[in-house]
Amino acid sequence: MTATAERKPAGGRKIAPRVDMPCQPAGERIRNFEEVATGYTQQMATEEARRCLQCKNPKCVKGCPVEVPIRDFIGQLAKGDLEGAYRTIKSTNSLPGVCGRVCPQENQCEGACVLNAKGQPVAIGRLERYVADTYMALDACDHLSAKLTCPAVDPELRVACIGSGPASLTVAGYLSSRGIKVTVFEALHEVGGVLVYGIPEFRLPKSAIVEKEVQALRTQEVDFVTNWVGGRTFSIDDLFAEGYRAVFIGVGAGLPRFLGVPGENLTGVFSANEYLTRVNLGRAYAFPDYDTPVYQGRNVTVYGGGNVAMDAARTALRLGAESVRIVYRRTRDELPARHEELEHAEEEGVILELLANPVAFHGDEMGRLTGVTLQRMQLGEPDASGRRSPVPVEGDTYELPTDLAVIAVGTRPNPILLEATPQLKLSRRGYIEVDEETGETSIPNVFAGGDIVTGAATVILAMGAGRRAAKEIRRRLKGGE
Repeated sequence: MTATAERKPAGGRKIAPRVDMPCQPAGERIRNFEEVATGYTQQMATEEARRCLQCKNPKCVKGCPVEVPIRDFIGQLAKGDLEGAYRTIKSTNSLPGVCGRVCPQENQCEGACVLNAKGQPVAIGRLERYVADTYMALDACDHLSAKLTCPAVDPELRVACIGSGPASLTVAGYLSSRGIKVTVFEALHEVGGVLVYGIPEFRLPKSAIVEKEVQALRTQEVDFVTNWVGGRTFSIDDLFAEGYRAVFIGVGAGLPRFLGVPGENLTGVFSANEYLTRVNLGRAYAFPDYDTPVYQGRNVTVYGGGNVAMDAARTALRLGAESVRIVYRRTRDELPARHEELEHAEEEGVILELLANPVAFHGDEMGRLTGVTLQRMQLGEPDASGRRSPVPVEGDTYELPTDLAVIAVGTRPNPILLEATPQLKLSRRGYIEVDEETGETSIPNVFAGGDIVTGAATVILAMGAGRRAAKEIRRRLKGGE
């Protein structure tokens, strides 16, 4: 438990300090890929749940993109009703074990908690994780929808999902638990999208969490077809010709962006997409037990300041790097990564190289990366949004040795499916345009959600988009809720 002094909210009730999450010690966890946070015990979860004020008008629910009845599940947990808490969460959230780990609760449900004004908010994400991890569903339908029984799946009501990330898994969970047959097509050889290839094992265990959720969907008659590439192996028109009544596009935005500076083609410069996919999906961290080799770096630099940059930096440490630096052109206050991830990274030894921007990479005669020239930056005047833009300090550059550079400055849409489907209306940035209420695209009965619509965002926002689209698909195929 934290040492934070007790505070009294309006009404005089004392609020106990927020219960800290147990973690592996930093010195130990940088030598393994096991999960950093080890989870609440029953006593800790109960203690934290009892901090909830059970507000009459819970603002936390309004902060949740998938509308989890947060007050209700925490109240049930506080009374020892674990099964009831699990059913309550699953009534709207198909992936609670995932969300409890990777969602930015501080900006969503916890950010809206009234205790923010009185001290620390209730640890909603940690409680959600505890409930999901502890409760074992009695059967697949129970696991998916929190209902004791599910309607039989109607093979004539067929829906296809392209991509198997959080948006598509949410669509599949919602529709299959309501009697609609879903087939998910995945371009890679494993199901899970960014949950599998993007997020490291030490933040989101694949076998214990992701595979469990996918297996529950399989048991509920969701079919998964891997190594099928939308726009190459099949088209959207093909799916309708085969009898699918609706299609959901949840392919993410996995094409990496680069810096556009000299030397990015040197051996040792990777996009974060390739680096993390090799390590996570390819299990390079377990080489030679798995066939994917990993590029070893002694002095590693990572470019960007988001969660992906943190994941890449912390992965490099675990793979044996002697030093790892995150190069970011703004200050610590502007870093977009989750505060918890930044804290963990610094505890583990990641160094922040702030107010710096790469202008060139350098290599040896064999074309191997040896260093980088960094431009010193300063923050200029605020723009229209209030954010201060970084500007170069003229004539102030310096050299940094590096033999592995990871570029984590964002992504853009992969054009394969989009170019094969010219009827899809795209935004000027190249993302799919949809009806905000239903998720429907410019093609009737074709829906889309997640990063392919919004650009790179969070798992929970992708799930929220999947849920909106699934509700509309169900309404069209089966009538009202």
